[in-house]
Amino acid sequence: MGTFKKTNVDVYKKSRSKVTPDTLHWKKFDVPVLVKEFGPVDYINFSPAESHYFAVTCSVRVQIYNSITKLVQKNLNRFQETAYGGSFRSDGRLLCAGGEETHVKLFDVSSKSLLRVFRGHTSAVHRCFFTLAGTQIASFSDDKNVCLWDIPSEKAILSYGEHSDYVRAGATSPVSPEIILSGSYDNTVHMYDTRTQARLLTVDHGCPVESVMFLPTGGVFLTAGGTEIRMWDALASGRLRARISQHHKTITCLALASGNRRLLSGSLDRHVKIYDIATFQAVHTLHYPAAVLGLGVSAGDETVVAGMVDGLVSISQRQEETRSTKRERRKVSNRFVASESPMVDTVVTEDMHPLLAKHDTHLRRFEYSKALDSVLVPYVANKNPHVTVAVMQELMRRKGLQSALASRDEKSLLNILRFVIRNFSDDRFTSVLVDFSNVLLDVYEERVVENVQLRKMVDMLAKRVSQEERLVQELTSLQGCLLMLTSAATCASSAPPPTRAPGLEALSYCPKQLHY
Repeated sequence: MGTFKKTNVDVYKKSRSKVTPDTLHWKKFDVPVLVKEFGPVDYINFSPAESHYFAVTCSVRVQIYNSITKLVQKNLNRFQETAYGGSFRSDGRLLCAGGEETHVKLFDVSSKSLLRVFRGHTSAVHRCFFTLAGTQIASFSDDKNVCLWDIPSEKAILSYGEHSDYVRAGATSPVSPEIILSGSYDNTVHMYDTRTQARLLTVDHGCPVESVMFLPTGGVFLTAGGTEIRMWDALASGRLRARISQHHKTITCLALASGNRRLLSGSLDRHVKIYDIATFQAVHTLHYPAAVLGLGVSAGDETVVAGMVDGLVSISQRQEETRSTKRERRKVSNRFVASESPMVDTVVTEDMHPLLAKHDTHLRRFEYSKALDSVLVPYVANKNPHVTVAVMQELMRRKGLQSALASRDEKSLLNILRFVIRNFSDDRFTSVLVDFSNVLLDVYEERVVENVQLRKMVDMLAKRVSQEERLVQELTSLQGCLLMLTSAATCASSAPPPTRAPGLEALSYCPKQLHY
């Protein structure tokens, strides 16, 4: 006797994203710990030193967190007004930060002492970074200037004032101590060489620049502003190499991860997108409860920290993979195996009958009415409507739908109509539900006319069908318009020019009409 073939419900399931190595990698992070700060989190920076502490700049202080305990280790609070852009030096011993006080302050991380105060800007300093040599600091200010400070003498070495709006983004080269990059709200990014005190190149991002970053080679840099990230080749005079647009709100921060093979971008749309540096394709998305302003990733992707506009700091740590589950330990247990006895037992395979779902059990017994009832219960109909529709289609294929619908009371019919109305707009189910509704109305036509409740539900179904029909007509018209535009653009760009009028083929386009 052959086995019973289960109802195929997979055909109506929603398409799921493919499981990739990146998906598995970023799914290993545990539930994030949320820490509440006193204001919007401006900047997050991980220490390059072995401890891998991270600095959170927020309100009038810079707090240094332990990434393992997720507790504050040190608190740098020598600020009278809002602090901005706390950044570690390459050895992790010093930290510089700007602020609304228009100064750049230098701290000793271990003792929390204020070592230097660099005065000269006339407006807020939003970003400051150590150069590669570690003896100078580059600062970027709302006074439209970029300054280079000497740490030992506590004096400004150079100052560039070529921007025409706030300078809110900057970076120092990872391979050269003389190269500085500045991004401004005037849409431009300038690259300077401090040896010649000259501007090497300028690129136009097209939107106010929120963040800039060098790639590890130093010859390529990224700019972020608006909803777009752009990659520029500095060795080719600032040639545009790539454009990435995956966010629908302003991108605020950038970070590198996975050994500089992945790029992360945080945005006001509450998402963090992860891209493959080689292809710049989005490989994963992280979701957060509020707009993301700051982002940091530790070495080895052990910790991911995001700072949000409402003061929340989300700290996610990758789970350890050393623990074995109870089931795995049970698999390797040898308590009941004699250590010296030879393995002479013959394994006899047992035919295991697959477990059938409730509706499949009824279908196997040709109990069509019970099969339909089993998939109309709220748990199945609300959580897994694709199962209900699959059973409806199977009943139509078996020509048993009329018998399954026969002899039903008013409550059962109202339940069926509610399900049809609720799921009619889903393109996966529309064709099946149209056929199902026709059979239902054929069986209960007279009863619908007599019953007020049933008539109201049928009228709602008719309105829903009309709405869907109008939507399809509008989309078909839009498709025709787009085809005309694309045809005209293709004809206009072709050489030699075509003899027939551009878009003539599109004018003869007649889309198919959808009939219910």
